[in-house]
Amino acid sequence: MTFSTEDFARALADHDYTFQTGSTVKGTVIGHASEGAMIEIGGKSDAFLPLKEASLERVDNLEEALPVGEEFEFIIIRDQDMEGRVVLSLRRLMVQRVWERLIEREANKDILDVEVTGVNKGGVIVDVEGLRGFVPRSHLSESDDLESQVGNTLSVGFLEVNQDNNKLVMSQRLAARSQAMSTLGVGQLVSGKVASLKPYGAFVKFEGVTGLLHINQISQNYVDSLSKLLREGQAIKAIIVSLDESRGRISLSTKVLEKYPGEVLKEFDTVMEDIDNRLQNVGKLLADSEL
Repeated sequence: MTFSTEDFARALADHDYTFQTGSTVKGTVIGHASEGAMIEIGGKSDAFLPLKEASLERVDNLEEALPVGEEFEFIIIRDQDMEGRVVLSLRRLMVQRVWERLIEREANKDILDVEVTGVNKGGVIVDVEGLRGFVPRSHLSESDDLESQVGNTLSVGFLEVNQDNNKLVMSQRLAARSQAMSTLGVGQLVSGKVASLKPYGAFVKFEGVTGLLHINQISQNYVDSLSKLLREGQAIKAIIVSLDESRGRISLSTKVLEKYPGEVLKEFDTVMEDIDNRLQNVGKLLADSEL
């Protein structure tokens, strides 16, 4: 049996390539059934939208969610059958657009409010604009009783947005740090506690963030033993001398508070108690010095 040019043209006419799987189409709701809705998309036959593909969330009343006569955009999830009918999804198109929006929001370093919907041993499950997200325990502000978090709303930032792997990892700590950073400024006095000591300086925790008091920023004189001057848990006041919001880095200084080189090393408590009287000179020192 030969297949003529006319046969080939007829076959092409019978198959509308605008209605293939993955294509986006506009359609009008023309009817409802218990299993879904009938959609007119301009093909030889009406298309079908299964109930489970009608929304990101559970649909209890399809007639209210998709009124007859309303036009929507859909994605085709099953190619035409012998009768020319295709199967549509509104949910998958919505999911695709949520991912696109979240990728953009990640790039903008946005903070989102999300609801905790469940827990596992590694952290909590959250609803992120209808998608399932995860906040690791280490990125929660309160991580002792995860079950008590269910139903709570958390402000979170992005750790990973990967549509290909369906991974959406969020951080409450990152959001808290970002929000705190936005309220800080160079020259600002902060009060906190020494969180840890390193050979190169002390990390100071304050207002939900951590700053570094580098060993070279402690005094105008050389510091030969950090552990003799500071200890973990010790209350301390310092001046912000540098902010890098993109990296979340805060640099602190106490040497700008000294009235003479080495004062912090000799009379640390006196300097801390007298800080209010020294603040007026800090701005000039920051402007004149390369810290």
